[in-house]
Amino acid sequence: MKRVLKIGDWFHPDGFPISVERREPQAEFGLHSHEFAELIIVTGGRCTHVSGSEVRELTAGDVIVITGKREHEYRDVEDLRLVNILYQPDRIGMSLLDLPSVAGYHVLFTQDTYPNSRRPSKRTMRLAAGEMARILELVGRLERELQERDPGFGLMATSNFMQIIGTLSRIHGRNPSPDGKALLRIGEVLTHLEQNITSEVNLDELAAIAHMSGRTFLRVFSSATGTSPLTWLIGRRITRACNLLRQTERSITEIAFEVGFNDSNYFTRQFRKVTGFSPREYRRHQRDG
Repeated sequence: MKRVLKIGDWFHPDGFPISVERREPQAEFGLHSHEFAELIIVTGGRCTHVSGSEVRELTAGDVIVITGKREHEYRDVEDLRLVNILYQPDRIGMSLLDLPSVAGYHVLFTQDTYPNSRRPSKRTMRLAAGEMARILELVGRLERELQERDPGFGLMATSNFMQIIGTLSRIHGRNPSPDGKALLRIGEVLTHLEQNITSEVNLDELAAIAHMSGRTFLRVFSSATGTSPLTWLIGRRITRACNLLRQTERSITEIAFEVGFNDSNYFTRQFRKVTGFSPREYRRHQRDG
């Protein structure tokens, strides 16, 4: 039976949504998924990593992001050493500010629209020695905050975590792999969509941003995200609406218009399709929970 790693087993009882787990060494670990996201940094050894249809060797310097309920496993392990940063994306209470303007952020952290897809996730990168040292320094700071839990640790730990995310996003944008160059162009499109989240989708404009023909753009976009530009944009609008429902007292109609829906009934249908709740049910569920 496939194993599902539960939030309650891997996070502190106080509910803070970030945790660091070192595996030194990491044994073979069969097919599993999580109730949370995972940022994996390989610090030594090697293994065969399987996620969806992607089978690749991981060695020191590799970074991989596993989001949603995507299944993965470690095979043929040889002295594998990992730093795993576990996090709950919808519970990290810090603004992204201009991070969505960094194309590498979208490639690594937002493109996996369908986590159960058998297609490769493309959420991988490789760090040079100096880059690895910088990331591990930030991880060390994050670990200390999580271990000591002094007053104000939540702010400090979240800040360190966001520095890790931001630094990896910048590095990926500067040094994309050959396959990653096309994905980085899609990342630039996602940045544009994020910055113009209330605007209508113009496929010709998006293809021009990606420097691709319309047909090639739609193929590469679908390969990278598992969906169409419109569906991806609706998903981001719903994510933004979820934040507003949790954090404000604005009405459902006001939120619908603010995130780019011109019809509150259509907004409610799309919201239920994505989350399984109506907006009103979602707000009540979050507050009761």
